[in-house]
Amino acid sequence: MNAIKNIIVREWKRILSLKVFYLVMLVVPVALFFFYALIYQKQEAKNLAFAVWDEDQSPVSRELLFLLEQKEALQITTRVSSEAEVKKLIQEGKILGAIHFPANLQKNIYSRHPSTVTLYTNAAALVPAKLVYKAVAEVVITGSTGVILQKLVKTGMKSDRAMAIANPISLNTYQLYNPTYNYQEYLVPGLITVGMQMILIIGSMLALNYEWVTETMHELYDSSRGSVVAVIVGKTIAHLAISWINFIIIVGVIFPFFDIGVSAATGKFFIIYTLLSLACIGIGMFISALFKDVMLSGDVALFYTSPAFVFSGFTFPRWAMPWYDQYYALIMPYTSFLDGFFKVYYMNLPLKYALGDFSKLLLFCAVMYPTAMLLFKRQFNSIKNEKETATIAD
Repeated sequence: MNAIKNIIVREWKRILSLKVFYLVMLVVPVALFFFYALIYQKQEAKNLAFAVWDEDQSPVSRELLFLLEQKEALQITTRVSSEAEVKKLIQEGKILGAIHFPANLQKNIYSRHPSTVTLYTNAAALVPAKLVYKAVAEVVITGSTGVILQKLVKTGMKSDRAMAIANPISLNTYQLYNPTYNYQEYLVPGLITVGMQMILIIGSMLALNYEWVTETMHELYDSSRGSVVAVIVGKTIAHLAISWINFIIIVGVIFPFFDIGVSAATGKFFIIYTLLSLACIGIGMFISALFKDVMLSGDVALFYTSPAFVFSGFTFPRWAMPWYDQYYALIMPYTSFLDGFFKVYYMNLPLKYALGDFSKLLLFCAVMYPTAMLLFKRQFNSIKNEKETATIAD
């Protein structure tokens, strides 16, 4: 037990005194937290540049244009007179979408002939294109229903009967967990936690093999009394404590400062965050024990952690990925963390809904820590042999 305490205190001193540790584990995280939060400070995508091509110039098209102007997502910046002009403005990045009201739009509606309104969007900007589509679709559906309703009422039909004919099916929509499509509320916690995975793995990846760089491996052997278990457990606790400091910064500073986060789910967030930290530290220890070369282990850690956000399913569903990518996603702890994070944090569900995800994170620990101990024991055995040889020589 004393050996573990010695290693914990020793590792904290190394973290606070060696630049490679305190920069990676304490300075970089805070900078990243603020950087990610500031990117999405506008929170919602609003006032997207939009153009109108109105060939009808009728009361109906003007009414639809008025409704479009009321949409916060859109900002009508220009009027155009051809499809070529629309495409040119989109290519130049001056607009993100445009709508075309064809000639005889009002005439066709009143005579009950079909008429097609065309929406142009820049699908290369995927999210803005979807927001433009959503806003325009709401206006076109509402506007066309209103035109038919007015016409029926003018014939003397009662308003409730006219409404039943003009809009026989009413749709109510409920956006759960992020009803305003708030980018900051949704993306920032995910970006911060995926950043923490990389920081935790890289920081712990240096925990063992960097002892060779600083020529302190023999000192580590003496401090631990030759116990590999004491080294791995002590360094894990030390790194876990640092990860908790970053957690306090996240929920106690970043989230309140930018008014984001689900405060009611903080306790559950801490539990799954701790499991993620333990899994990541275990992976880092494994890499550190496997490779003595710090540069090589760093390359391996970066190769392993870099695609985590892409493969996790945060922005694109995993089930839509090729099967081999789905399996690759499962060998990263962030994937299991994210599945549980959505449930216990964003949805604020009871912990029992994420027990399967907790088990997967614990599986990383069950595999990585014993393997790291077995690998690191070889290095300690070499030091033990050196000491025995030196004793015999004396």
